[in-house]
Amino acid sequence: MKPDRRSFLQAGLGSLAMGGAAMSAQGADPGGEHVCLDYGTSFITNDARFNNVRFWVESRTTLIDEQIGSEQVFYQCGSCKSENTFAESDLFAADNYDFLPILGGRDWLIFRRPCHISESYRMIQEAVWGEPTLKLRYPRSVVDLDSFESIRDATAAAWPIVAQTEIHNDETQQRAVIEYPVKTMNISLDSSLYQVDTGPVAFPDLARRYERPLESLSLAFVAFNAPHFADFVIEQPTPVIEDGQELAQVYHFSNPFSLTAKNRLLAIVIAENCQSD
Repeated sequence: MKPDRRSFLQAGLGSLAMGGAAMSAQGADPGGEHVCLDYGTSFITNDARFNNVRFWVESRTTLIDEQIGSEQVFYQCGSCKSENTFAESDLFAADNYDFLPILGGRDWLIFRRPCHISESYRMIQEAVWGEPTLKLRYPRSVVDLDSFESIRDATAAAWPIVAQTEIHNDETQQRAVIEYPVKTMNISLDSSLYQVDTGPVAFPDLARRYERPLESLSLAFVAFNAPHFADFVIEQPTPVIEDGQELAQVYHFSNPFSLTAKNRLLAIVIAENCQSD
């Protein structure tokens, strides 16, 4: 008998309560490390008086240099549009562009994406809005989703899900863990399959060593439906082709590729399920 939508939704909380590897103490594992961020409540604030800006943390990338034993964490923040901040009128800039910052230490990698190719698309600046302060929060309890059934039921229960995708480059001896909330989850009840497709995330280029690790990052979307690989598509200059002719170039997520990876899914336990009609 094939599961229907009603049984799929009703199965969620009960099945998760009975199974899955649960971790508590504010999302901490037995070694005392925080398992993941609570992406609904984690922010970065700044202390500049001219603009005491607050950014929502949208993903976290940890870059590990195995050769020298170093580790650096980058926080990719939510995007907005270019604006005339605190103006009396006309709050959006006329020549508008997407604005997205990534914090690494005191430095910001800022992406400004207009409709045309621009030399200011990516720029590193130090302490743009004064000193940044991490206001990170962690779940009280998470469940390790280590089977299709647990992934299916966490999705049905509408629990927040966080993914961790680990990639590695043997030649450069660099490793990275990209962590992000799963905004879109696909579930096939007929085939017992799932697929994550979400972004943007801060994707690090591990194929070479950068003098400033922040420079290694690009904006990407990630997809996976198995524990051992992940596909990525990176924002980059992309030609617009019509009738075999290149008309222009724009910034677009293009040229997908696949990498060997270790994928982990974590469900953040919530007290009550949402009410559905």
